[in-house]
Amino acid sequence: MRIGKVTENTLKRSVFKQIRTEFKGVKSAAVGKDCAFSENGEVYSVLSTVTQNVSDPGFYAVMKAAAGLVSQGIDPDHVTLSILLPVDSEEKEIREIVSGAIEAAKTVGTVYAGGHTEVTTLVNRAVVSASAVGFCDDPKKVLCRGRGAVGEAIIMTGFAALEGTAMIAQEKKSDLIARYPVPFIEEAAGFKYMLDIRQAAGIAAKCGASSVHDISQGGVFAGLWEIAERAGAGLVADLKAIPIRQETIEICEFFELNPYVLISGGALLITAKDPDLMLECFRKNDINCKVIGHLKEGNDRIIINEGEERYLELPGADEVHKVL
Repeated sequence: MRIGKVTENTLKRSVFKQIRTEFKGVKSAAVGKDCAFSENGEVYSVLSTVTQNVSDPGFYAVMKAAAGLVSQGIDPDHVTLSILLPVDSEEKEIREIVSGAIEAAKTVGTVYAGGHTEVTTLVNRAVVSASAVGFCDDPKKVLCRGRGAVGEAIIMTGFAALEGTAMIAQEKKSDLIARYPVPFIEEAAGFKYMLDIRQAAGIAAKCGASSVHDISQGGVFAGLWEIAERAGAGLVADLKAIPIRQETIEICEFFELNPYVLISGGALLITAKDPDLMLECFRKNDINCKVIGHLKEGNDRIIINEGEERYLELPGADEVHKVL
């Protein structure tokens, strides 16, 4: 199997099919959702779990797990970590992972509640899994039940590949310094502090979003595919409308990466019936946003680049794995 998140078809066949068979009538996870949830009386438990094994894994794992809840309108109650370390690890590495996790937890306004740490021969680098847990007493507040509809606009907040750019700038500084000045590289590495989506997600929910999707592994292209799949629709998106920072363009060109398939924490894809209202809400709060396309009838998912059309492909492995 390929490196990175397993394919959508694999999830459907080997994960969700079994869940639905064994727990008939229980509403829970599905493709295109950023969190899983379960109904238990009057309380709804909401969970987001991610795994990180490259670049500052404690920090990025917690940020991504929390974003899975925040994007769906749920405040994380706490986060936990499972840390697997190779046999040649030193205690310093545990300290750095936990320090990064605590920093991220503070950034998103939650607490790091501990977890599990183990040294094993089964990994050759640190593997960190973070789980963010939240609770809700009103199922209408759980946006991961929502989906876009044909004719609705697709709005993007933030910038493509900020997360991947930050990771690569930090880990490959010695390579990049051959072409770019140190301040440029440090600016790009600092994108890690632009990944908090709480304000944008809250505004989207208040201003009538039909669905909100946290862009993560596979980048913007994977995110577009996932919201279309969840909506049961096709889409048309304009490549030139996708917001992207110049630092990202430069670093991706240096390593010959596609920035639209690079991990993109800090950005949201939102579907809305009234895009003008949504844009106004974001701009009043100085949040970068852009209409990048719309959902349409059928199954065709099309990217337009200066008049040329291409079909969006099933999400593949994230570009970050080519470098880190």
